[in-house]
Amino acid sequence: MYWSIWIGAALLHCAVRVLPAANGGDSTSNVLHIGGIFPIAGEGGWQGGQACEPAAKIALEDVNSRKDLLPGYILKLHSNDSECEPGLGASVMYNLLYNQPQKLMLLAGCSTVCTTVAEAAKMWNLVVLCYGASSPALSDRQRFPTLFRTHPSATVHNPTRIKLMKKFGWSRVAILQQAEEVFISTVEDLEARCTEAGIEIVTRQSFMTDPTDAVRNLRRQDARVIVGLFYVVAARRVLCEMYKQNLYGRSYVWYFIGWYEDNWFEVNLEKEGIDCTVEQMRKAAEGHITTEALMWNQNLNERTISGMTSEDFRLRLNDVLRKEGYDIDNQRFPEGYQEAPLAYDAVWSVALAFNKTMDRLHKYGKSLKDFNYNNKEIADDIYSAINSTQFLGVSGFVAFSSQGDRIALTQIEQVINGNYIVLGYYDTQADNLTWFDREVWSGGKVPQDRTIIRKVLRTVSLPLFICMCIISSIGILVAIGLIIFNIWNSHRRVIQSSHPVCNTIMLVGVIVCLTSVYLLGLDGRFVAPEAYPSVCQTRTWLITFGFTLSYGAMFSKVWRVHRLTTKAKSDPKVKTKTVQPWKLYSMVTGLLVLDIVIMLAWQLHDPLQRRVELFPLEDPISAADDSKIRPELEHCESENNTVWLGVIYGYKGLVLVFGLFLAYETRSVKVKQINDSRYVGMSIYNVVILCLITAPVTMVIASQQDASYAFVGLAIVFCCFLSMALIFVPKVIEVIRHPKDKAESKYNPDVGVSKEEEEKYQKLVDENEELQRLITQKEDKIKVLKDRIAEKESKGSGVGGAVSGVSASADSDRPTGRASLTQGKDNLIVADFITDAGTSDSAFGCVSVYTRSSRCSQSDFEFSESYL
Repeated sequence: MYWSIWIGAALLHCAVRVLPAANGGDSTSNVLHIGGIFPIAGEGGWQGGQACEPAAKIALEDVNSRKDLLPGYILKLHSNDSECEPGLGASVMYNLLYNQPQKLMLLAGCSTVCTTVAEAAKMWNLVVLCYGASSPALSDRQRFPTLFRTHPSATVHNPTRIKLMKKFGWSRVAILQQAEEVFISTVEDLEARCTEAGIEIVTRQSFMTDPTDAVRNLRRQDARVIVGLFYVVAARRVLCEMYKQNLYGRSYVWYFIGWYEDNWFEVNLEKEGIDCTVEQMRKAAEGHITTEALMWNQNLNERTISGMTSEDFRLRLNDVLRKEGYDIDNQRFPEGYQEAPLAYDAVWSVALAFNKTMDRLHKYGKSLKDFNYNNKEIADDIYSAINSTQFLGVSGFVAFSSQGDRIALTQIEQVINGNYIVLGYYDTQADNLTWFDREVWSGGKVPQDRTIIRKVLRTVSLPLFICMCIISSIGILVAIGLIIFNIWNSHRRVIQSSHPVCNTIMLVGVIVCLTSVYLLGLDGRFVAPEAYPSVCQTRTWLITFGFTLSYGAMFSKVWRVHRLTTKAKSDPKVKTKTVQPWKLYSMVTGLLVLDIVIMLAWQLHDPLQRRVELFPLEDPISAADDSKIRPELEHCESENNTVWLGVIYGYKGLVLVFGLFLAYETRSVKVKQINDSRYVGMSIYNVVILCLITAPVTMVIASQQDASYAFVGLAIVFCCFLSMALIFVPKVIEVIRHPKDKAESKYNPDVGVSKEEEEKYQKLVDENEELQRLITQKEDKIKVLKDRIAEKESKGSGVGGAVSGVSASADSDRPTGRASLTQGKDNLIVADFITDAGTSDSAFGCVSVYTRSSRCSQSDFEFSESYL
């Protein structure tokens, strides 16, 4: 990766090998030189040298002031700025090594620079001590054999993060990282630990400089607990984007790195082009959690190896920083302020390691001044000395693991009211969490690790359901009352001629249909999911049978009326024939059998099941409820639901349309055998229209439970009530007004004629027809005779005798005719039982009264028309 750096390192290595001999050694024999690489003036990454370099210089003063440490020698630091850039860091390293005096050890900060320096330093047998590098990759002893660091590895945070996730019950997290090696290797370690702990990583987003898209993706993935790994400059951009995307507050938890300055989210906003105000940044930062290795000794009164307490060091460092122009009094700390104790203790680690090495070398008559870049023996002694170094520093207890990592406790903090508050400490090695219960959540409770989706079943409005049940109950009671009325008055002609059994069948169908209204409103509020399919099937059977019984009874009536009307044109005797009830019942039975066949095939082959329709997420009613609502709606459907509905709708639709046609054809027809045919036709009109409207509309509004239930329920109720009103109200009124049978002729005049009267009437009609035939014969005979008389008169002879003979003959025949006519006068009536006068109240459609004249006079026709 850094091939150019390696080439430069190789060339420099060859050059510096001859430097000691050429220059004749170091003129200042009592000075031990070390190199320092500090990131100070860069624009990206970690610029912690701003505070770490002054801290290192303070350490040099303290070390050199100690007479018992490095006796006869002083420690001198040669440093330069790397800007946290690996290329520039390599250049600084080459300058330090190439230029005299010779360096015994290197100090470095910033993970990317430490990676470059530590990989190359082994070629010069130099030990590298990093005061500000947390990359887990630096723990690789094969790759970095001479590296130590007073800054704990970033992986020390991961066990702490996992511990907190378990404590708060979070099992789903997201990761947002900057594309730097230090963070990449940290994330890899975190992923492994999450997998081991059974924690799901919902997404892993990375970015180079602009986190906008990455933060936006976190929102799309519904990330609630987010681990952020990035340098402080990028952290400010992330925080601003968090504010814009509203990824903060009571629903979110952010883990940030703890080695940022306490006021990092308030400074350098204009300088870095952050388009969020300080107030917005504070709002977004509120409540986030940080984990950091302890960098300051927590015992403020404990004396360290330097004789100072950590608080003494803080005050002393603040004085130095004030002189350099930092506004410490207003909490404006330079970057690297938190890591300053690490740089201070790094210098002490070097001094103690050199002191221990000097004692060892003195036994062999050697000195640290004998070290050069080819002297691996002294380099190994320095390595062993620093590896075993242990002391109490201002950053706490300083010790190194076999990988060269700093062993330290982890501190957990949370931003509360704009300030970092310590929540607890975690000892990774002992797996011991010390917790102070100081955490504050903006929502008053621990945030959830995901959007809790509460499934809410959409049910029919209870007031609507109760209203429909009441209306249906009233309809059922009315239907039962009409059945009783129908049976109680079955002996009445007005009931008999309307086929009471057929009417009872219709009323039973009405009761079944109205009962289905109850089942249509039964949903998850009243019925368990496992019982819902039974409700689905039951209400389908009820609606189907109820429709067939009620509509089928009316359909059979209008069908018989149509048949009677059609046959009467070819066979006049049909007019007086009685309609056989079994023909009406058989048609209803046939429709029922067809229903049973279709419904059985449906239920056995592809039964109705409970299907749940899911709707888009909705916000809860209460703003404090940190969840989303997933509305659900129950439907009764089968796998091939469309096919079965098509069969049912097709079959019922044909019956409806055919019934409508028959009702239209017989709209003005009135027969005595079925006296309520016109009202039945009107009922069919309404049923057909409502069914043709309801079926498609309910398919469209199926997802609106209240509208769908109200529409279907009201359609059923309206059809039932209207049919009962049209067919039975006239009968009830007639029975109430006229308790006796003979007064019923006003409702239907045909029913006022008894059976004996009908037979007598028919006999008179037959006689009248016979007389009409005889009269026609006589008139023909008279015409012939008149023709003869006219012929004789034209001949001028025998006129008188012929006339008198004709007159005598006519007179002899006329009394008989007159007598018969007189006898039939006012008694001979011709009536059609089928009439087109739909609105006539007359019992007979056309009346012909024969008088003495051979034909009806004009006045007779006028009377007949006025009667009609």
